[in-house]
Amino acid sequence: MAVSNYDESDIKSLDWREHIRLRPGMYIGKLGDGASPDDGIYVLLKEVLDNCIDEHMMGFGKHIDIVLKDKTLTVRDYGRGIPLGKVVDVVSKINTGAKYDSKAFQKSVGLNGVGTKAVNALSSYFKVTAYREGRQKTAEFERGILLKEHDEIPTNKTNGTEVSFIADDTIFRNYHYLHEYIDNQLWNYCYLNAGMIIDFNNKKYVSKNGLLDLLKRKTPEEELRYPIIHLKGEDIEVAISHNNDYGEDLFSFVNGQYTTQGGTHQQAFREAYVKTIRDYFKKDYEAADIRQSIVAAVAVRVQEPVFESQTKTKLGSQFVSEGGKSMKNFIQEFLSKELDNFLHKTPATAEALKKRIEQSERERKELSGIRKLANERAKKANLHNKKLRDCRIHFNDEPPVKNKEEFLLNKQATTVFITEGDSASGSITKARNVDSQAVFSLRGKPLNCYGLTKKVVYENEEFNLLQHALNIEDGLEGLRFNNIVIATDADVDGMHIRLLLMTFFLQFFPDLVKRGHVYLLETPLFRVRNKQQTIYCYDETEKQAAVKKLGNKPEITRFKGLGEISPGEFERFITHDMRLQPVLLDQGEHIQQLLEYYMGKNTPQRQDFIIENLRVELDLIEETVA
Repeated sequence: MAVSNYDESDIKSLDWREHIRLRPGMYIGKLGDGASPDDGIYVLLKEVLDNCIDEHMMGFGKHIDIVLKDKTLTVRDYGRGIPLGKVVDVVSKINTGAKYDSKAFQKSVGLNGVGTKAVNALSSYFKVTAYREGRQKTAEFERGILLKEHDEIPTNKTNGTEVSFIADDTIFRNYHYLHEYIDNQLWNYCYLNAGMIIDFNNKKYVSKNGLLDLLKRKTPEEELRYPIIHLKGEDIEVAISHNNDYGEDLFSFVNGQYTTQGGTHQQAFREAYVKTIRDYFKKDYEAADIRQSIVAAVAVRVQEPVFESQTKTKLGSQFVSEGGKSMKNFIQEFLSKELDNFLHKTPATAEALKKRIEQSERERKELSGIRKLANERAKKANLHNKKLRDCRIHFNDEPPVKNKEEFLLNKQATTVFITEGDSASGSITKARNVDSQAVFSLRGKPLNCYGLTKKVVYENEEFNLLQHALNIEDGLEGLRFNNIVIATDADVDGMHIRLLLMTFFLQFFPDLVKRGHVYLLETPLFRVRNKQQTIYCYDETEKQAAVKKLGNKPEITRFKGLGEISPGEFERFITHDMRLQPVLLDQGEHIQQLLEYYMGKNTPQRQDFIIENLRVELDLIEETVA
């Protein structure tokens, strides 16, 4: 057996910036290219904004300006400003900050003195300026290394802090900002800080009514079964209604932080809501019937919150404050008093809520027999051997005690590729990362399920097996993969299958789309190569540019299907060069109207839409060729 020497030379000490750049995932979660709302570039923005929000929460500065120009983000708040003598330290010395003193920042978002240091280290350019009491101080950095510390100078600008940064493209490969994600991020900040104003590229964000405005924006008023219930107390705010969609649509927040993966406060709300409703109606309804079709938001303020990771997407705190009430008791006491009082005062809302619960109860009982048969059929189909090439780590797995941060990163990367046919699934299966990437193979085209009831999910074999593979039969808590990627051929049939699958998710599991779990895989249409170089192109424009670059009549291959791309080539397209197009809904988009337009019976409006867009596409191709 070979002997490996191990001595003093193997022991290395990394400074703060080296460690952040070597292990960025420990500080900002997954890197990504901007296609997902939890990709690193949005976490960088969040880390800077969190400091601005904390200032606002302490009563200093109600206005924040944000400018995105090319790839430079500039954030300016009007709080107290960093003390001038500590400007460099605050953004470049780990575990340096004011938030260790709970008196200064009682219920802050960032408590560990890491945030802006991570932004600094992971930016190719970082500049910070503090304005304080008629003087200003500026420091500039490159990848965490101080370039220039400017002298203090007089200023007539308002107190506050300005940070500009460009995310390092050697770490965030091929990244791009999606304005929809930033838009949603900024609205959430405003809902949780009523009256605060954010200006982003000259667009104004402000909320007067907090979580009430959030639910109004997330769900069209005509879809709600009763007017939104909006309740506020000390350190807690909730908004609740029901619609006609399947599933639960819950938004949870802690100290202004959107906890996308929930945590103790979200689970406490779910349990407390069920108990309060049962007590009010004096009937032991099934919890699933009470929460079916709920759309709700809960925000709590917690002293020194404990999160599952640095990215703060899941709360772990069991108590509201040191020596205070448990999270469960705190939320239970609030709802049992305030929600119960509200329902007694507004009997019309209580009656509408009761009807929604009883409707869910009837639907569940109607499906019970079919559901049992479908579950047995799924077991007989040997799902995990034939339809699903599974991975080792899943999104709903509990993290181990050791290597917790690394596990959480892999958990965020868990992906299932839904493919058409054996050839495509074969290529992806051979190229995938078996730890975090799975493959589900469809047989033929799925059913157009628009206008059908959930009964079809159990009666249709493909839908039933897909539901079981994702483990979403009883809600998203059991979701096995963070990213659900539709991977179909780049032809008419492939586009049709895309639409049919998106219809399935929007019709029966809209929460998957609303929470950013569903994507389309973009794969190259062309391979352009000569003896020296190979270029993969995703559209006609890229192909023409590649032909021009390589010259001398290069070989051009048009990939019709995924099965035509060899596993060796495919590996890059589902790893470091993977391009994902998120399936996004415009805020307030009416899902049923959307599905009726695209998936209902042919209408003159849809025909006109297709013809007009076909003309535009042909014009673009002609311009490119010319």
